[in-house]
Amino acid sequence: MLRQVFRTYQAAFAGLPRDVWLLAGVALVNRSGSMVLPFISLYLTEERGFSIALAGKLLALYGIGSTVGSWLGGWSSDRFGSDRTMAASLLVSGGCFVFLGLQRETWAIALGVLALAVTADAFRPAVMASMADRTPEALQVRSFALLRLAINLGLTVGPAVGGLLAVRGYLWLFLVDGVTSWAAAALLLLRPRIAGAGAPTIAVRSTAASSPWTDGPFLALLGLTFALAAVFFQIVSTVPLYLRHAYALREDAIGALLALNAVIVVLFEMVLVHWAERRSRVPLIALGCFLICAGFGLMPFGTSIAFAALTVVVWSVGEMLSLPLINAVVADRAGAGNRGRYMGLYTMSFSTAFVISPAAGTWVYDRLGRDELWYLVGLVGVPLALGALALRRPLSRRSLPQASELRG
Repeated sequence: MLRQVFRTYQAAFAGLPRDVWLLAGVALVNRSGSMVLPFISLYLTEERGFSIALAGKLLALYGIGSTVGSWLGGWSSDRFGSDRTMAASLLVSGGCFVFLGLQRETWAIALGVLALAVTADAFRPAVMASMADRTPEALQVRSFALLRLAINLGLTVGPAVGGLLAVRGYLWLFLVDGVTSWAAAALLLLRPRIAGAGAPTIAVRSTAASSPWTDGPFLALLGLTFALAAVFFQIVSTVPLYLRHAYALREDAIGALLALNAVIVVLFEMVLVHWAERRSRVPLIALGCFLICAGFGLMPFGTSIAFAALTVVVWSVGEMLSLPLINAVVADRAGAGNRGRYMGLYTMSFSTAFVISPAAGTWVYDRLGRDELWYLVGLVGVPLALGALALRRPLSRRSLPQASELRG
């Protein structure tokens, strides 16, 4: 039995190029310092004394900066190369973390939040474009799952350690986040020596349209992703508040629950994705969307930490079913010359959701009721699942024949 389990995990990780593993390592180091964002709503309300409404507006400002950063990262990846874009993002954002942690005035905090979002989130489309460039078509899903695994493995460290540091002083979160950004930049700059020179860059199949703006099914998928992200990003705004107010948990317990999500993803996502490779993607994406909403929607039905952990398990399964498969669908539609722009628009759908999600979530939480927010989120799962199923045929159609190319 144990031997079969080991073989299953071995098969899930086999065959990925060395450079893909190194890119995942860069993401791992970077995300191991993810301590600020999971606690930003508590930092703003409890440490800085801001109202919930003002905290929501500042988080929305982060979303605006993230939208700009996502577009900039995608454009820069096509124009200057994804590696240069990643390095610049990591180096500058490290300084922005330190700057933000030292600010006390509202205007300076707002400026720091905006600068951090622009610089830090330029990394996301760049690393995704680089990952797609270096992965054969048959391994796209697992390649992006490995990237997510690295990110979530880092997130097992970040929120858990961040919760412990927050109890002792929030400034430590900003300092450690800055240092890990610089460490990730150092690993990125050393990557060519480790991977070896002359490694080929692989371009996956051609896109159905030369520009992402004229790819109708892709734009429809972005709309679905935006709605899903608007739900998912309650994790960094109203979920910590709800766990504090309704469940009476401290920062360290909240950090442990968020880390539980990362542990689940690290242990099971690659195997789940390996199983999903042989099945139709869109129905699994639909199921994942429903489970994410259902997991959040369950929160008002209990108050124990064990029940909170159960809700995390439910939406974590939904996350594992939906997000890596959506990543692969987007990479599948992009071509060698416009992959950065495809990934930039894709990550912009998350960033734009971040503009609306915290403000809308905190408004409903504050005005309509904290339980009512989660009832509403649970109901959203049905139209999201149906919308994903409606895209099954459009996403399977292409106006250009499939092609693959290898360039050194």
